[in-house]
Amino acid sequence: MVQYLLSVHSTDADTTPAPEVMEKIYARVDTFNEEVKASGNWVFGGGLHPVTTATVVDATGADVVTTDGPFVEAKEHLGGFWIVQADDLDEALDLARRGSQACGGPVEVRPFQDDSGA
Repeated sequence: MVQYLLSVHSTDADTTPAPEVMEKIYARVDTFNEEVKASGNWVFGGGLHPVTTATVVDATGADVVTTDGPFVEAKEHLGGFWIVQADDLDEALDLARRGSQACGGPVEVRPFQDDSGA
């Protein structure tokens, strides 16, 4: 099986839905998560705090530099993700479709690099 990253992005323009709407989204995502676990496709997943909580660590030079905020100055940011395993891209795309319906946003699908040495 191939592992895929299913990532959910948000934009700076996105507003936080009302609490009752968020409760419904969380419930749909919890149901989706349980279905993915039951199917054997689950590896890991989680939602992220807002991008304003990010810290960047750069140890590529002589000194370690830490800065507040995201590394990339962008209008879109990673909001959450799932790591799943699937037999093929079609299965991963189906999982992404279901994840998108659950969370109410687009889901990007990317395979992990093959580290089998092949």
